[in-house]
Amino acid sequence: MRAPIVVTHVVPDADALGSAMAMVRACSSSDCHPKLSLPEQSVSKRLGFLCDWIQPVLATVDDFASADGFIVVDTAKKERCAVGPELKNVDWSGDRPIVNIDHHASNTRFGQFNWVVGDASSAAELVYLVLLATARPIDALTASVLYAGILTDTLGFSLPTVAAFSLSAAADLVARGADVKELGERLCRSQRQAEFDLLRVIYANTQTAADGQIGYSSAGFDEIHGAGCTAADIDDQINVPRSLKGVRLAMLFTEGRKGKTRINFRGSGDVTVVELAKEFDGGGHRQAAGAVLECHLEDAIARVLPRAVAHLKQFPVA
Repeated sequence: MRAPIVVTHVVPDADALGSAMAMVRACSSSDCHPKLSLPEQSVSKRLGFLCDWIQPVLATVDDFASADGFIVVDTAKKERCAVGPELKNVDWSGDRPIVNIDHHASNTRFGQFNWVVGDASSAAELVYLVLLATARPIDALTASVLYAGILTDTLGFSLPTVAAFSLSAAADLVARGADVKELGERLCRSQRQAEFDLLRVIYANTQTAADGQIGYSSAGFDEIHGAGCTAADIDDQINVPRSLKGVRLAMLFTEGRKGKTRINFRGSGDVTVVELAKEFDGGGHRQAAGAVLECHLEDAIARVLPRAVAHLKQFPVA
């Protein structure tokens, strides 16, 4: 492909952004001119610095019409691709090839070429392997955004998805110039006041169910926007109910847009949640998944919480 467009999922996290930007940067040459699909206002303020670092050329609707192929990273379903409102309900790829690189167990294999590794720690880890295998350059900036993806998708290398290769890949990226100090400051120690105020809401709204084995929290539309945040700023807050001792299944309900509630699911120990997410037309990883319901926050909680309680019974405490 000489003029591909790199696409990732809606409301991209650091793994999605880092993987996509690394692919754009490493594939750029005199013979290949990739562009990045990144709809307006889809990136959180916390991650905006990654765009400032890489400054990718963004794809327009006309670019989608003329592209000779697509590289989709960190996205399990074609409907979840971040292609912008003008293209959301049309067949934007047509008969052109899609290369699909992903680590979601629920991936639907919607590409003509699919490389899906469900137990990989991150999409960034897979993109790193692709760049090595194709002898693409990995300079300090490319190494930095890939490292950001691995760091955040493993919660600082603390999740069960971390394997020896995850650590060796991260070490190699550091050796190639990944800015560990700056990434640590930006990703782990640079909360805006609005993000801090949203965390206050999440802590205040945290509740438990199933004798403390389920922890869940919520933030309504007015609470999110009252804190100075948007739907793009919702992601890591799931770690608040997840952090309670004894919680085996955590959920976060957020109504970032009126009448549309996003649910983040997390499982601990032997509890998997991808099956629960699929009940609501969602998907993801075995222990980290999500879904979106076309309803208000209270209705979503009323629908999902009983199913979560029933789901947890499949995993009795040893």
